[in-house]
Amino acid sequence: MEIFLATGNLHKKHEMEMLCTPHTITIPKDIGIKFDPDETGSTFFENSLIKAEGLWRIVKKPVIADDSGICVDALDGKPGIYSARYCGRKFLNSSKNENADGHNLSQLEQNSLLIEDVNLTLQEKGLDVNNPENRKCRYVCTIVLYLEKDRFLCAQETFEGILLKNIEESKGINGFGYDPIVFLPEYNKTIAELSEEEKNKISHRGKAVKEVMAAFEKISNQFL
Repeated sequence: MEIFLATGNLHKKHEMEMLCTPHTITIPKDIGIKFDPDETGSTFFENSLIKAEGLWRIVKKPVIADDSGICVDALDGKPGIYSARYCGRKFLNSSKNENADGHNLSQLEQNSLLIEDVNLTLQEKGLDVNNPENRKCRYVCTIVLYLEKDRFLCAQETFEGILLKNIEESKGINGFGYDPIVFLPEYNKTIAELSEEEKNKISHRGKAVKEVMAAFEKISNQFL
């Protein structure tokens, strides 16, 4: 079955193709659609639903959408839904600042700024920068599979890790986003060092997609 994915991110398309086998994943630009909705929600769920419902209104076929980001305990859960736009303290302190937009930065620059922000925040709070307990973070992913008007499936999952304390410690070439600076103690690897197969089994997106697709398979014959 063809399922549309509400994104222009080719990394996410590749992950979804692996997670949603045997279904065919199509993104808007595959069929010449320009799709860039305003993500005005205040939660991962709200933004995911905005994207899924918005594309469904255009294609009238099942649409899967995700909204995800990294939440750092030391930053009170930030950058959260603003992870893609994050560009350091000036962004978190004034999200209305038109110059504070991480879309203008490389991912390496964003990663460096996040580590710097966490280190400074911990120092200001008088907490040990080297204590892994103070550097806990998690990826959060909300998946919405929009099927027809006012009917959708949803799952939200997390992927726990420890934020590295120095950008020079970043490792790995797999994955994307903040993966090279999130360390997994139980694997003794960063997320970016995991193979695709390993990551898809335990990641926030992998778990959420599997939950949604398992529920969908029970009713998929209604959409053939």
